[in-house]
Amino acid sequence: MTLESLRTDIAVADGRQSPGALAIARGTMRLLLSLGFSCVSELALASGRRADLVALGGDDEIWIVEIKSSIADFRADHKWMDYRRHCDRLFFATSVDVPCEIFPPDTGLIVADAFAASIVCEAPAHRISGATRRSMLLRFGRAAALRLQSLIDPAGGYGAEF
Repeated sequence: MTLESLRTDIAVADGRQSPGALAIARGTMRLLLSLGFSCVSELALASGRRADLVALGGDDEIWIVEIKSSIADFRADHKWMDYRRHCDRLFFATSVDVPCEIFPPDTGLIVADAFAASIVCEAPAHRISGATRRSMLLRFGRAAALRLQSLIDPAGGYGAEF
C-alpha cells in the first residue's frame, strides 16, 4: 500500500461523496492552502453535524466550507445553517455547472474543479466565542492527528472520529 493510495482511501473513506463533490473539495482545499489555511474534511462538530471542510488559518480563524455539487444537492440539505455557530466565516463551494444565484447572499462562495478554485464572493465575518474556538481547535487537531497516525498504522482502531 502506497502513501498515495492511503490518501485516496482517507478522502473517500465514508463513500458518501460523489465524484463531483470530491473534485470540488480537492480544488477548494488547494485554494485554501494557498491562502494559508490547513483543512480537515468531514469533521464532526459538537452539534452532531459533520462539516464538509473545516479550514484553520494561522491566526486561528476558522472557516467552514459546505460543498454542493448540484442544485438538487443544495435544495435537499438545510443542515448547513447550523454550521455558522462553529466558524468565523461560512462558505459554499460548487462547480461552474451550478448557478451561483441559488446560494444565500450572507455566505461566501467558492467555485472549484479538481485542480483549482477561486472565491467568487467573500463570506462575512462573524467571530465565534473563545469557548467555541477552543472546542473547534481541539476537534480539528485531534482529527488531523488521528488521520496522520492512520497513515503510519492503517490497521489501527481509529473509530468514528477518524
